Amino acid sequence: MMIWILLLLLILVVFGFGFTMQALWWVAAVLLVVWIVGFAMRGRGSGGRGGGRSSGGRRYSRSRG
Repeated sequence: MMIWILLLLLILVVFGFGFTMQALWWVAAVLLVVWIVGFAMRGRGSGGRGGGRSSGGRRYSRSRG
């Protein structure tokens, strides 16, 4: 009887590990898609303005002098 209980526990652990790994793969895939979309949107948004650092530097230099 003890062997059957240990076998059942082993099956539950392996099933839980497999389910967790499958869920983590889906989470990783969603995060990859979000990262790619964010990278593409950031590239399009700052392409025409030439970046925010140079305009920010001019703004601070005007306020000092």
